[in-house]
Amino acid sequence: MAVKIRLKRMGAKKSPFYRIVVADARSPRDGRFIETLGHYDSTTEPATIKVDEEKAIDWLQKGAQPTETVKALFSKAGVLKKWDEIKRSKKEAQQ
Repeated sequence: MAVKIRLKRMGAKKSPFYRIVVADARSPRDGRFIETLGHYDSTTEPATIKVDEEKAIDWLQKGAQPTETVKALFSKAGVLKKWDEIKRSKKEAQQ
């Protein structure tokens, strides 16, 4: 089962906000999901990004693949940097 971290569109017409969710790659965009990791609101100035870093890093370690948009959001939120540091520390511990 291929697992993706992607955005789920919510909100009213012409005023969207997005939930960052973990879902099976075969499920529809706004369909069934496994877990919610946070939310993203592009309508505010500046855009609001809230991510549960522990859950996100846990899913990345399990092999979930983020979409390009989610990867950019994680980068802005600092999640990818923390994940990279964890990966490097585990590699150094193995050597």
